[in-house]
Amino acid sequence: MLRQAVILVGGLGTRLGERTKTVPKPMLEIGGRPFLDTLIDELARYHVFDEILLLAGHKAEIVETHYSGAAKGRSKILVSRETEPLGTAGALVHARDLLHDRFLLLNGDSLFDFNLLDLIARAQGGRVHMALRDGVVGDRYGRVVLDGDVVRDFIAPGAGATGPVNAGIYVVDKSILADIAKLPASLEQDVFPRLAASGALRGTAYRGYFIDIGIPDDFVRADHELREKLRRPAVFFDRDGVLNHDSGYTFETHKLEWIEGAREAIKAVNDAGYFAFVITNQSGVARGYYEEHHVVALHNWMADQMALIGAHVDAFEYCPDHPDGTVARYCRTSDRRKPAPGMITDLIKRFPVDMTRSMVIGDKQSDIEAAQAAGVAGYLFQSGNLEAFVKQCLASTGKR
Repeated sequence: MLRQAVILVGGLGTRLGERTKTVPKPMLEIGGRPFLDTLIDELARYHVFDEILLLAGHKAEIVETHYSGAAKGRSKILVSRETEPLGTAGALVHARDLLHDRFLLLNGDSLFDFNLLDLIARAQGGRVHMALRDGVVGDRYGRVVLDGDVVRDFIAPGAGATGPVNAGIYVVDKSILADIAKLPASLEQDVFPRLAASGALRGTAYRGYFIDIGIPDDFVRADHELREKLRRPAVFFDRDGVLNHDSGYTFETHKLEWIEGAREAIKAVNDAGYFAFVITNQSGVARGYYEEHHVVALHNWMADQMALIGAHVDAFEYCPDHPDGTVARYCRTSDRRKPAPGMITDLIKRFPVDMTRSMVIGDKQSDIEAAQAAGVAGYLFQSGNLEAFVKQCLASTGKR
C-alpha cells in the first residue's frame, strides 16, 4: 500500500511571465484559491496517504509558510526545499532521505481527474508506472508509444502523432534515483527514456478532465472552469447492511464481513466519476458500546481494504447520537441521524456535488427517507451482489 504522495512544486513557471516572479506557479490562485490547495484536496479524499511531501524550489518560502505544520484529513504535509534548481529528477534526489520506497508522484502545475487508486493497484511491474491522458486532440504534447502497458518510446510535441500523452502522475520506485548520476536532471528528458529502453517503464491510459496551468491560455481557462469541472454527482452509501453485513454494532475490524461486491461497487462509482460517501448511524457510541475513535479506526481500515482493489470513499460521515443514549454527551436528537438528512447536507457543503444525479443506497426505510429529505433518489438494497446493484442504479440515473 502506497502511503506517500509527492508533488513537484519547484519549477520557475517562466511561460506565465510576471505571474510567477513573486509566487510559485502551483501557489497561483485558480478559482479563488491556490492551485496546490486543490491538488492536496484531491489527494486527501482518497484516505490512504499518511503523508504529502511538497518538493519546493522557486519561492519555496511561500510554500513553507502556507503549509507549515499543516495536515489534510489523514495526510500530514511536509515540505522539502531545494537550495538551487535541480530539475524534476534532481528534486527527488535532493529529497532522497524523505522518500518512501514507493510513492505517488504528481506535477504541481496540472490536474488529471481520474481514479488514482486504479493506477496504484495496476502498478505492479516496472520501476515507474505512468498515468496517461487518452484522447488528447492536437500535438501540443508529446505522445507516448505503448505496447500493452509497456512504454516503448516518446514522440516529441509537434510531430503530428496521435496517441496518449504523459499526464504528469506516476507510481515511482525509489530505486530509480541510483541511476541519476548528474544534476540537474529531468525525469522526462533523462530518466524516462532510459527506463523505456530497458522495458522498465509502464503506462495506463485514462479518460478524464485534464488541465495544465503552465501556459497563459490554459491558466485563464482553468481559472474559469476548474471549480465546475470538479463538480460531480455522488452516491451516498449506508454502511451496515450495505457495505458490510449488519452483525449488530460493528466496530472491530476482525468482525467486519463485507457484502458480496461491496468494494467493487465503490470502485464502479469511482470509475464512473462520482463521489462515493458513507453515511452511517452509529448509535453504539451513544449507547456506550464503543467510542468515536473506534469508528474512525474501522473506517480507516475499510479505506485500506478498498484501496487494495483501487477503490476509495471520499468521506465517511457518521452520527454517534441517539435520544435514548446512555452516554450523556451523545444523548440527544440530531439532524444528522437518519432519517434526517444532516449528513448529506453537511457533505454537499464541503464537496461540489451535483445533486441532480446523486443517490442514496441503503437497506432501511430511514435511508430512503433521508434521501427524500435531501432531494435525491433513494435505492433500497436488500440482498445479492452490491456491485451489480450499484451498476444498475448508475445506469438508471445516468453516468457522467
